[in-house]
Amino acid sequence: MTRLNRDQLVNLAKREIEEITPNQLHGWLKAGEELTVVDIRERDEWVQGHIPQARFIPRGFLELQIEQHQPDREIPVVLYCAGGVRSALAARNLKEMGYERVISMIGGFNGWKNASLPFKVPKVLSEDQRIRYSRHTILSEIGEAGQIKLLESSVLMIGAGGLGSPAAMYLAAAGVGKIGIVDFDDVDVSNLQRQLLHGQSDVGRPKVESARDRLKEINPDVDVVGYRQPITSANALEIIRDYDLVINGSDNFPTRYLVNDACQFLGKPLVDASIFMFEGQATVYQPTVVEAGIEGGPCYRCLYPDPPPPGEVPSCAEAGVLGVLPGIVGSIQAIEAIKLLVGAGEPLIGRLLMIDTLDMSFRTLKVEKNPECPVCGEHPTVTELIDYQQFCGLPSLGGHAERPREFANGVPA
Repeated sequence: MTRLNRDQLVNLAKREIEEITPNQLHGWLKAGEELTVVDIRERDEWVQGHIPQARFIPRGFLELQIEQHQPDREIPVVLYCAGGVRSALAARNLKEMGYERVISMIGGFNGWKNASLPFKVPKVLSEDQRIRYSRHTILSEIGEAGQIKLLESSVLMIGAGGLGSPAAMYLAAAGVGKIGIVDFDDVDVSNLQRQLLHGQSDVGRPKVESARDRLKEINPDVDVVGYRQPITSANALEIIRDYDLVINGSDNFPTRYLVNDACQFLGKPLVDASIFMFEGQATVYQPTVVEAGIEGGPCYRCLYPDPPPPGEVPSCAEAGVLGVLPGIVGSIQAIEAIKLLVGAGEPLIGRLLMIDTLDMSFRTLKVEKNPECPVCGEHPTVTELIDYQQFCGLPSLGGHAERPREFANGVPA
């Protein structure tokens, strides 16, 4: 058996792979070439600076994780380390995995810096955060950068009840940095069948206080802000303005229309859901934000232009609701919020997910934006917030909503 020393092994690897200089790679990136740049150094090296477009996969995990970051073996992969040695050896291994064009950058990151090329010093997780969120950071769709986005994000919960409970709990566990909760109700024994933010010892307490204690217990790093007041036309814009997105778990029409309109006016995405008996539905209302280049989808009023007459739709207090149902639907709201915050996957924009737990069927309907919508249409007629007091009659924001209804412009997606 041939024995090779270190230098012989490196020279053998370099004869079998392709190498480029830092300036060549910079030129490719500026030209928009399709390639994947991977930094294979250790974490303590990465945090001191890296090529802005690079993905971080430590050398010991490269073969295990490369397919998550680049499954297409025909797209060029450029590897770099500190000086060009580890990347040459790693490139040889990726070639053996079937990657057709694996390239090592000569001189590594030190050569990149010596060429006065731009680099980025990243924000990083603390050691405790690395452990807490480790199951997130190994997902290529989230990674450490996505987790940092979550930690820097803020979500406003409308209601701390059935839907708000699972949504808020999972967002706190996921590390969303700031969670606001609007709810002026107190905990009642009848809430405990489904509202898992609260326990027996919380009966009689304000829900915002009970929710804050529970969320801080799940994740003490999360900033929880309570608003023990009804959301109205007088305060909606002021409250919602400070948050990145809104999750609606309200149980009455006036609040649903008010929150929808406020989010449209402010350009804030709204993750909406409703439950009734054994049925639920969820969707995302993304407003158009011209300055950010965001083309929006339909809003709540595209589906239901005006509130129904009083008494037409029974409440959950009248018809009942399966206690597990809000756990399912509220968790879907949390997933949609996380996808929006980190930019992963395809959110339910322009799609309505409908669930029937009696036969466990899931349907997705495509929802078109209504050009005649009174809020987001071509000629809006609702230009300020409206309090539909005549339809209220429900003092709580407890996490139920109207019975999911079919609508004229919904078709199978």
